[in-house]
Amino acid sequence: MKTVRLTTAQALVRFLANQYSERDGQEQRLIPGVWGIFGHGNVAGIGQALLQAAVTREADLPYYLARNEQGMVHASVAYAKMRDRLATFACTASTGPGSTNMITGAALATTNRLPVLLLPSDMFATRAADPVLQQLEDTRGGDVTVNDAFRAVSKYFDRVSRPEQLIPAALAAMRVLTDPVETGAVTLALPQDVQAEAYDWPVSFFRRRVWHVGRPVPEPAAVERATRLLRNARKPLIVAGGGAVYSGAETMLRAFAEATGIPVADTHAGKGAVPWDHPYAVGGIGSTGSFAANELAKDADVVLGIGTRYSDFTTASHTVFGNPDVTFVNLNVARLDAVKHSAEPLVADARLGIQALAGALDGWEVEESYRRRTRELIARTREIEDACFTVGHGPLPAQTEILGALNDVLDDRAVVINAAGSMPGDLQQLWRARDPKAYHVEYAYSCMGYEVAAGVGAKMADPSREVVVLVGDGSYLMMAQEIVTMVSEGLKVIIVLVQNHGFASIGALSESLGSQRFGTKYRYRNGDSGRLDGDVLPVDLAANASSLGADVLHATTVEEFRSAMDKAKAATRTTVVHVETDLYGPNPPGHAWWDVPVSEVSALDTTRAAYDTYTAHKQTQRHYL
Repeated sequence: MKTVRLTTAQALVRFLANQYSERDGQEQRLIPGVWGIFGHGNVAGIGQALLQAAVTREADLPYYLARNEQGMVHASVAYAKMRDRLATFACTASTGPGSTNMITGAALATTNRLPVLLLPSDMFATRAADPVLQQLEDTRGGDVTVNDAFRAVSKYFDRVSRPEQLIPAALAAMRVLTDPVETGAVTLALPQDVQAEAYDWPVSFFRRRVWHVGRPVPEPAAVERATRLLRNARKPLIVAGGGAVYSGAETMLRAFAEATGIPVADTHAGKGAVPWDHPYAVGGIGSTGSFAANELAKDADVVLGIGTRYSDFTTASHTVFGNPDVTFVNLNVARLDAVKHSAEPLVADARLGIQALAGALDGWEVEESYRRRTRELIARTREIEDACFTVGHGPLPAQTEILGALNDVLDDRAVVINAAGSMPGDLQQLWRARDPKAYHVEYAYSCMGYEVAAGVGAKMADPSREVVVLVGDGSYLMMAQEIVTMVSEGLKVIIVLVQNHGFASIGALSESLGSQRFGTKYRYRNGDSGRLDGDVLPVDLAANASSLGADVLHATTVEEFRSAMDKAKAATRTTVVHVETDLYGPNPPGHAWWDVPVSEVSALDTTRAAYDTYTAHKQTQRHYL
């Protein structure tokens, strides 16, 4: 057997450079590069290996410098989302805090079922120098390190304590990354001494490998059972989730809706699978869903879930589907999701599953009265949306007006990125996506700080698209430093920085739960009350963005915002458009509920009143059995 002597890190770099994914005959690099921040745990291991690969050209694996370890994971996840989970990055970090900074990103990836390869550096496998800098000494066992925290948030975890262990670990990592059912964060913990240790590697370990991402075919009997339920439906509703987008089922889904007349609601991950102006597109569903989608959900007798995991926001905490006899048919590549809500499961690739259902339902369609009802609800929904866009609020504009203007100035292929705060709720109701990649809202983990870093990954995944990061001041203050990365990599991204001097979403939620917006405003501490309810803090986020290397434009009105966006679109550098909006809204009207428990006993009148409202909503909540 032919071998080559390399360090573990050098072997890993050479291995990763030769991994490819393939679906439908299209091949691409599975790991096109490595994000990293170097410290004593990886500078002489992975760092040296990446440098050597660049100098000698023995492996094509570019290195990218991030400014925060969590940020580089977010960038990788956004890249994977844009590439339909067929490509992602590896992320290397130093021991201790450098590695644990990636844990939030790992949880985000796994919750969203998006692939990312994490390479946290670990303590000495030999333990010759214990305890070393940044080492956690655990009295329960000598083999415990902070990296064990990755186990809970990773779909696959391994610690490579000997060089030869890398071979099965690396192959297992690629298997999980390319499995649509199992994918998520994959973690290979690399002790710093093992990274630098040499071994005689089989040359065949470094051969070009293509990981084929298949399309599971639906079982004929399962198609028959699902078809029987749908044929008997009078008021069916489709809920399109991320699986419809990742499988490339958009064209098939649109044709299916047109042929059958079944209206299509969408989740955050599924928005754009059917264009917003399609005659059977009824918008977002659930806690922040549209009027049309939620009205149809109230009476739906059969719900066809396509590629959705049914989060509490999608089901409005198990209240949005109001028909006591509602039945679910779930088309999903993962059996975990296919059987939810006591559904008739159709375990298959979304595209092939829709194709099979379309064939089995050939000639069947809903009654004309139901089509007419769908059209009426869509028309009413458009009136609600237009009113939000043109509310004419002052002196500061409403956030919904800014979103309306943004809808107007961007083309269909522009990518809008968001994750947390009040904007995801506004966007799910109001954003008019016509392209499946135009709506990029991370809402499985709803992680503040995702947005700016995700803009880096999305732009790298498809440089031909305009990428627009929508971020509130709350998320911006969590993590904005990847603006520096945008500048250093020459990426043109537009960042719309909406400042309202507080947490608008949690503030409104707090108020509705009787907690009086406590702790949700950016204010000086008041000497009289002792609380943070003094004057507004003099925080200049626009100046901060400028200091990080971005060009900055200011807007104080909706028209000024439109003008600034025209300039930002014409720019060639990362540009921040700063606009202030009213912390108190107005927001889009709510059409459903979200279960956030209210204190059962309280000395506050506001909390007691909120609890009465809460108990009333709880009466409508149920399991779908």
